[in-house]
Amino acid sequence: MAKAQGTAARGAERGVGVRHARLKGLALGLLCLLPVVGAVQLGWRGQGWVALALYPLASVISLLLYWRDKRQAQRNAWRTPEKVLHASELLGGWPGALVAQQLLRHKTRKLSYQLVFWGIVLVHQVFWIDYLFLGARLLPFG
Repeated sequence: MAKAQGTAARGAERGVGVRHARLKGLALGLLCLLPVVGAVQLGWRGQGWVALALYPLASVISLLLYWRDKRQAQRNAWRTPEKVLHASELLGGWPGALVAQQLLRHKTRKLSYQLVFWGIVLVHQVFWIDYLFLGARLLPFG
């Protein structure tokens, strides 16, 4: 019983749940807007639907990698290397990584990690802005 109360007290101190969940959900939706529109446009133009399938698949993989890393951290076991987490984000899993960061409260306070993560998100946004609005002038694609 005392252990349960101690756990509950620690949960209350940390604030169970995602803070500002609606605002963060809106931000995620806005960040996903360009990739979704761009991937759909790729499909409609006959260039394949791979991009539209890649984001959800890579996001699930990223979320699972974060979950495993968080669990390993709690057990003081071997961790998933940050370069593996970042590679999954770069391959399109950044939406799942962002969700995992918030749900699991994992990798949210490490500034060096967050800088690379948000750099990856920015690369994806710039890619789709270039493809959708600049005619792929920055990147040889399409």
